[in-house]
Amino acid sequence: MSGKQARRRRQQAAAPPPIARKGARRRASPKVLVIAALSGLVIIGAVVGIALAVGGNGSSSAATIPTVGSLTNALPNAAAVQREFAGIPQNGLVLGSPKAPLTMVQYIDLQCPGCRAYETAVQPSIVQEFVRTGKLKIEARPIAFIGPDSIPARKAMIAASKQNRAFNFAQITYANQGTENTGWLNQTFIQRAAASVPGMDVRGLLDEQNSTFVTNATHRIDAQATADKVSETPTLLIGKTGSKLKKVSSTAPFNAAELAAAIRSAG
Repeated sequence: MSGKQARRRRQQAAAPPPIARKGARRRASPKVLVIAALSGLVIIGAVVGIALAVGGNGSSSAATIPTVGSLTNALPNAAAVQREFAGIPQNGLVLGSPKAPLTMVQYIDLQCPGCRAYETAVQPSIVQEFVRTGKLKIEARPIAFIGPDSIPARKAMIAASKQNRAFNFAQITYANQGTENTGWLNQTFIQRAAASVPGMDVRGLLDEQNSTFVTNATHRIDAQATADKVSETPTLLIGKTGSKLKKVSSTAPFNAAELAAAIRSAG
């Protein structure tokens, strides 16, 4: 072996593992997720997006919790999120007219970078062209897929669905998403995200997170994810309302033009 070949092999051995592409969909082992949740794993690290004033236990005093959400002192992009969904009916975890001829189910994780790429770069055009016009309704099915921070995130989104503001809450969370499993998605963040949704009963959402309503919804969604063989987020299924939906095949991240074509084809 020449000296040059030896140096090349040493450099290859010392190279760091590849980094996932920005916006790539995520795959995770449910077994790993359960073990992480049970062990209470928390990885402390830098939070990307915003800086939050957090107390020693990650919570804030009741005096700082606003009664009703508004755009006053809201998180970044809250106004844009409000414009995106303004005037579109929400019923629980469903966005759009109940009479829409087409349905799209989306399995998402609120701390998934691929979901963020889809929700912030692709979904707005789909909402504008198909949902706002009554052609399509979207059903969100949040799952705890990536790790410990996914669990409070989906509980909070489901709690927001009881007030018909789940999509606003999720979109604000994506717009201010931090690094996976660094502890950023704590109760302080959830409180601030809820307070950034106009009309949200903030205390009501916080109190609802561990309710029977939320627990039953998580069990139902988990059963649906198993039946649909969900192995990555986001996973999208499209079809005629009331019929069996088909999984959308796409590059990662999803392409708006491809997804629009899939919706038109389904109709």
